[in-house]
Amino acid sequence: MSNHRYKRPESVLVVVVDGAGEVLLLRRRRPAGFIQSVTGSLRWGESARQAALRELREETGIQAGIALQDLSHWVEFPIKPPWRERYAPGTWVNREHWFLLRLPCRRSIRLNAMEHTAYYWSAWPRAARMASSWTNRDAILGLFMKDMAGCERAVGTE
Repeated sequence: MSNHRYKRPESVLVVVVDGAGEVLLLRRRRPAGFIQSVTGSLRWGESARQAALRELREETGIQAGIALQDLSHWVEFPIKPPWRERYAPGTWVNREHWFLLRLPCRRSIRLNAMEHTAYYWSAWPRAARMASSWTNRDAILGLFMKDMAGCERAVGTE
């Protein structure tokens, strides 16, 4: 049984891409200057999909519904020392589940001012460079490199 005093060591990363292939990034208040895609921790009793939908709505105002794609991929990373006190004693690792939302066109974003100070739509190579976390960079690069490989295979078969 979990102890709800502590934060659950699981989170979501939602990469949002518009119809032109630009990636949405958010600038966090804390730590200052930290830039990332939509992210957030799972609440106790919440599925990764539920958390992704909730975080997307809370951080951007976007209601994704069935358009949200579970990439069926997760990574684990060590919890940095300044944040370990939020987790149960002996918890050192967080599991991050990856999701993708492809929008037909760019949307206005309604930031949660308590969490973020700005947002950017950037071409994927620049977005990958701007992302502060290695998991976010890997997610962006993985999505677009996979798309490029698919295009190259398609062109090669003509």
